Amino acid sequence: EDDFQFILCEGCRQESPNLRLLTCLHTLCLGCVGKYKPVGQCPVCRTPIPQASGIPDMDNLLFTNLQARLKFYKKIVDGVDLLCNNCKKAGEFWCPECEEFLCTKCCEAHQHYLKMENHQAKRVVDIRAGSAKDFLEGARKTRNLSCSNLTHKSHNVSIYCRTCEKALCCLCALLDSQHAPFCDIRSETQRRQEELGTISQELRQKRSTFEASYASLQGEAARLEQAQRETRELIRRRVEQLVQLLRREEEELLGLVEARQELGRRELSRELQRVEGVLRRMEAGERLVEKMKLYATEQEVMDMQPFIRDSLEELQRLQPAAGGERAQPGDLAECRARLQAL
Repeated sequence: EDDFQFILCEGCRQESPNLRLLTCLHTLCLGCVGKYKPVGQCPVCRTPIPQASGIPDMDNLLFTNLQARLKFYKKIVDGVDLLCNNCKKAGEFWCPECEEFLCTKCCEAHQHYLKMENHQAKRVVDIRAGSAKDFLEGARKTRNLSCSNLTHKSHNVSIYCRTCEKALCCLCALLDSQHAPFCDIRSETQRRQEELGTISQELRQKRSTFEASYASLQGEAARLEQAQRETRELIRRRVEQLVQLLRREEEELLGLVEARQELGRRELSRELQRVEGVLRRMEAGERLVEKMKLYATEQEVMDMQPFIRDSLEELQRLQPAAGGERAQPGDLAECRARLQAL
């Protein structure tokens, strides 16, 4: 049931008959303790496991015993194999102290012989009608402490020795003079419960400071995350702006290159046409002079020679533009300078 999920191993969330209580007060089964032994940390709170072997010394008796009692409760509720532990007849009663099922006849004998031991057998139908919490509460009330002396294991105890910090039966308290001072075992258990309650209350008050620190750290983490997102977005926008700027500069430079190239092509075309025309005039002059020498009459020489001479002299005065003097078409120096600056 959801109310008893706390008795499961906090590592694998499974039931286990061997639950160990860590010093950080988290409970793990032996399998999880062995799994996290090389890590040396509790898997829940990451607190170091101080034991050299990695296995805590303290068994979680509370959770282990609760699991065992709840298994008996489930068996009673399911009604499977409820047989008297003595005669194997139908079990109609349950003794929490003996943890045995009893038929009606065996229950009468049980109550008669153990009436001084405060064994209170309960009807199975009554247990089944109640809740798991009711069953555990009844079992808790009927549980009695046993004497720490193994020879008096069957003796119930009602005395606590503050010197050796052990529960004692009356026989041990009377025969062993070393045990003193005494107090009632119920008052000692009550004192221990109150002591734990006091410490828990103090921790609850201290917990508020840790909760405030935790909230502050969460806020700091959120602000850090927000600053990271904003910075990333700013970088993205700025880079996008730079890319757009570079694209515009690229278009301008390409346009400038194209314009300079077009201007250079026109200048070169005009110069080529001019030089080509001069060459053709020279070819025509050479050809005309040659033909006149071969075929012209004296009268033709006298009439045409001054005109031809003036034209040839004009060709002689023409000079091709020198490489250093001629303007370089399509000069890209400005483009290279702007690109270097960019």
